[in-house]
Amino acid sequence: MAFEYAPAPESRSIVDIKPSYGLFVDGEFVDGRGTSFKTINPATEETLAEVAEASEADVDLAVRAARRAFRGWSRMSGKERAKYLFRIARIIQERGRELAVLESIDNGKPIKESRDVDVPVVAAHFFYYAGWADKLEYAGLGPNPQPLGVAGQVIPWNFPLLMLAWKVAPALACGNTVVLKPAETTPLTALLFAEICQQADLPPGVVNIVTGAGSTGQALVSHPDIDKVAFTGSTEVGKAIARAVAGTDKKVTLELGGKAANIVFDDAPIDQAVEGIVSGIFFNQGHVCCAGSRLLVQESVADEVMAKLKRRMGTLRVGDPLDKNTDIGAINSREQLDRIRELSEVGESEGAERWSPACDLPTSGFWFPPTVFTGVTQAHRIAREEVFGPVLSVLTFRTPAEAGEKANNTPYGLSAGVWTEKGSRILHMASQLRAGVVWANTFNKFDPASPFGGYKESGYGREGGRQGLAAYLKGAQG
Repeated sequence: MAFEYAPAPESRSIVDIKPSYGLFVDGEFVDGRGTSFKTINPATEETLAEVAEASEADVDLAVRAARRAFRGWSRMSGKERAKYLFRIARIIQERGRELAVLESIDNGKPIKESRDVDVPVVAAHFFYYAGWADKLEYAGLGPNPQPLGVAGQVIPWNFPLLMLAWKVAPALACGNTVVLKPAETTPLTALLFAEICQQADLPPGVVNIVTGAGSTGQALVSHPDIDKVAFTGSTEVGKAIARAVAGTDKKVTLELGGKAANIVFDDAPIDQAVEGIVSGIFFNQGHVCCAGSRLLVQESVADEVMAKLKRRMGTLRVGDPLDKNTDIGAINSREQLDRIRELSEVGESEGAERWSPACDLPTSGFWFPPTVFTGVTQAHRIAREEVFGPVLSVLTFRTPAEAGEKANNTPYGLSAGVWTEKGSRILHMASQLRAGVVWANTFNKFDPASPFGGYKESGYGREGGRQGLAAYLKGAQG
């Protein structure tokens, strides 16, 4: 059931993947009662492994294991819980190369992103919440904070390991136990994390991993003995979860879709802004809920911004995710690639002008070139719907008021970016934008101490920071 590792540092492969994997329940890998499914390498379409699909009975076993473990884990002192979290954080650092390679193989993202961004931030979250574990009464969330119980957590495929850390670390710090379901296309780093829990001697049942598709997630969310539901994913599924838990005592946090505006004013540092635009939409192939997928640029500098942006896009390298020089990796699945293609074709049919740099794509795997649409209006579908790929829509504006109106003209409200040299303008725009996160002269920057979450159809609740503790404590307000 477990991963096997190449013992020699000079080995070409540091991750040897077994042909099949079971579920992680009560501290052990076990065979599931359901069928199995394949997880593939999106860069090659080769099967990586067969993974057990948890049935409703499997989910029940995991929840019951988490309930049994909760009695001891919740009564353990915060100082003792912190020791386990610190241990997990250190092991993540020690095994960072394995995690980074496995994440890139299973997800398709460039190794330099999984190695230099994802894994370090994952470890940082466990370090950060380990520090909170014995200080909960000082978090301003109540005089005697108490854990909720068993948390059912469902994470997406775009940041499999990072989303796991965002959810598991605060839950454990607060004294909850966890049953987590990773996305069916990216389950492998969650299963490696289960091994890390074993290596850290985490008490059995504190963390349980059930793999599967939508039916497994539905069984977890609807289980009567789940006290807390945490979900990151599409707005459509988030709405279904909200309906499913309505009328129950379950506490819920939802981090859903986005259609972020990246606003560039005429006094912005243009070269810096172009780098922020590229990072905002092409990081992780655009598979980012808070991606800056709508570029709002002031008319007077629109030509200059577009010329420099196209020149910069021409330097991006698309290809092998395990090549450290790759900027844009593989699209995570055939299904997602089809959606990106469909919406891009709609953008052209509705009159927007499409441009991509000359790009030789690999012949196997799921690939899409970095793409920008100009001549876009707010009526275009590509300006309204979440593409979730490396596709940028460009709109122009004349005044700050117009920029704010266009930025807010969306059912989403997860993030936004503002580029200007005027501090007063940054503060003014931040107060006008209905977004959970507003970046100033940067984009896609995350820190464990900073809360993250959205408004409107981007969900509710916050993850990260002191506010992230509130989601896992009784009666707490973030």
